Amino acid sequence: MARDNQELLIRGARTLGLQLEEEAQEKLSAYFKELCKWRRRVNLIARETPEPQIIENHFLDSLTLVPLLNQPGAHLLDVGTGAGFPGLVLACALPAVRFTLVEPRQKRVSFLRHVIRTLGLEHIEVVQDRIEAHSSQWQGRFTHITSRAVAEPTNFLPLIGPLVTPETRVLLMLANEAPLAGIESLSDGGWQVRAEHHLRLPFSKAPRLLAEIGRVDGT
Repeated sequence: MARDNQELLIRGARTLGLQLEEEAQEKLSAYFKELCKWRRRVNLIARETPEPQIIENHFLDSLTLVPLLNQPGAHLLDVGTGAGFPGLVLACALPAVRFTLVEPRQKRVSFLRHVIRTLGLEHIEVVQDRIEAHSSQWQGRFTHITSRAVAEPTNFLPLIGPLVTPETRVLLMLANEAPLAGIESLSDGGWQVRAEHHLRLPFSKAPRLLAEIGRVDGT
């Protein structure tokens, strides 16, 4: 990562209230470099996306979850992680948290595993599959579940419902509040909005809503 891009990442993180350790900066820089290299031949992100936009829309947007995960024993499931957003970015910043990334597309999985090997990340696992294949054996395995792009919340929550216990927190990354409207009336029942965190991305000032969703006891 060029010096100006690294400074942009550090400054953006600081604006979000995050102080990135030097090791995290180095890992994120190496990840960014590999992403820019691989996107020329693999459909990871839009090829024409300017580098400062990659930093804000993918890296800094992913880092907004850090305060919600930085706790003992946390284990995040990232469903349909794509090129590693948010799971792989978060793994670079949170070495004490465990991560499981699920992605069905082989080329993206190859990229993820390459980056993980390159960075020496031992607290992250990549599973090439669809989440539906693991709904029974993974129930209660994760403290947190998220996804940036798989589906609208009213579709995503029933999809992961079999994995969720009352102790699990589902972290929804949204651009506005509208998708929250139908959550508590979903046909499978038992969903509740536990907390909402409103913020803006550092440079574009685009609004973001992080919603913590939980199961009601007994459902």
